[in-house]
Amino acid sequence: AIEIMPDVFRDCAASQGDASNGWFRVKSIHAPYVKSSLDALADVIETDDTEAAFWRENAVTKNRETGAKFDAVELGKLDNILRPYQKQGVYWMHFLEKSGMSGLLADEMGLGKTLQTLTWLSLSRINGGAEKLPSLIVCPTSLVRNWEAEANKFTPWKKTLVISGPNRADDFNKIDFADIVITSYALLQRDFDVAWMSRRFAAVVLDEAQHIKNRQTKNAQAVKMLCSDKRLVLTGTPVENSVADVWSIFDFLMPGYLGEYESFKLDYEEPIAQGGQRADDALSRLKRKLHPFILRRVKKTVAKDLPDKIIKVSYCPMDEDTQREYNQVLSKTRHQAREMIKAKGFSKSKFEILAMLMKLRQVASLGKLGAFMEQLQSAIVGGHKILVFSQFVKMLQIIASQLQEENIPFCYLDGSTKDRLGECNRFNKDPKIPVFLISLMAGGTGLNLTGADMVIHYDPWWNPAIEAQATDRAHRIGQKKTVYVMKMIASGSIEERVLALQKKKEAIISATVATSDSAIMEKLSVEDLSSLLALS
Repeated sequence: AIEIMPDVFRDCAASQGDASNGWFRVKSIHAPYVKSSLDALADVIETDDTEAAFWRENAVTKNRETGAKFDAVELGKLDNILRPYQKQGVYWMHFLEKSGMSGLLADEMGLGKTLQTLTWLSLSRINGGAEKLPSLIVCPTSLVRNWEAEANKFTPWKKTLVISGPNRADDFNKIDFADIVITSYALLQRDFDVAWMSRRFAAVVLDEAQHIKNRQTKNAQAVKMLCSDKRLVLTGTPVENSVADVWSIFDFLMPGYLGEYESFKLDYEEPIAQGGQRADDALSRLKRKLHPFILRRVKKTVAKDLPDKIIKVSYCPMDEDTQREYNQVLSKTRHQAREMIKAKGFSKSKFEILAMLMKLRQVASLGKLGAFMEQLQSAIVGGHKILVFSQFVKMLQIIASQLQEENIPFCYLDGSTKDRLGECNRFNKDPKIPVFLISLMAGGTGLNLTGADMVIHYDPWWNPAIEAQATDRAHRIGQKKTVYVMKMIASGSIEERVLALQKKKEAIISATVATSDSAIMEKLSVEDLSSLLALS
């Protein structure tokens, strides 16, 4: 212990300045690490900290030791929406903020990191005047519209501003008057000098921490120059073991806490890479040092607070090329539909219009492939087994090609698959296969796939009952985990309008015995078509 503790103290402060011989000076931010290190040596060392009761109690709370509780915070309108573990997450964020520290919320996908974060951002900031400043959320391009939708849903009293798209410069002068500002990593570093460099924020939140894991990237360098005392990072995957990545993340959260990179590399990265007892010791030390500032819950630990099925709509922007093609096809479809209805009437034009709608949906479907792959890879890293449903076999084949390029193992089932049961058994039994691609019509019923704990509907089906049947391949008797269901929607496209139509016509559509496109088309009115194509 006499040998170990000086190393711990030096790890907290390499230079001791004028400290007396045998004494060590460390900042209060290191108190939890020092205490957990002393506790780890409890069987060989006796400590007397009776004169440091506040230091001890504060360290106990920061380390979230058994019985440690964070003070409750008034959550206002969101109090009845948050689940108990989500409230604890907000209390933890508030506790760190009050202590002058920052944190990383690493809850497993589906546990509501976005809601917890928006609740925290809705609280009054502590520093005088800071409550008048906007808060900034930086996220992957694929999640910008999701954050906007969630903010409008849960904190509608907050003024939300999205900085995105080709005309975003027109909104730069609105940033100071917003409550919550949302932009992407790519645009942040592109616009940094003109939009972000001279501004101060009440808080900065980074979603999907892996986007700054490499300290040398423009993404990492840009976010670290943002001006804000309050910082939060979100990720759905564990980070403690990603030694090469964790330094950059904490260099944003609490610059200096893990020391200079070269020292961190010598003390942690290299020993851990070498393996053996030295690696175990270094990893144990690193985990103790990070633990107070990382909160991770997984579904199995909060199961009693969860429903058995969590459903979320994910809005994905189309890439620029596809957006251009989509706009052209939409314009052509609108013109042809008007002319056709004028010449033959709506009832005699329905099935030709259906074919045009199918084309529109296929184009929109292709445009979100990049966003889908980004979210899929995050889910795989998080240890999930995922069913991916699409009504378009060609789309499934394109996704299959992408998975092959990324060397991601997968199972596949469409109408031409001979050994359906064999593919299902292979997926259920092999933990190394994280993805099962399934044609909605070929695999929506009759399969037992309880090996999956996540379902992604790549494109929306007219009939929500068919989507529900597909989801039930995983969410059925024998499933012991909460199932996370994601519906991927190409934002600003016909897919958004299909989703709206589902809700409007749910009673009529669900009552339809037949489930084909043509059967659904029979139930649609000219007003429904106008809504789908935004004709009016």
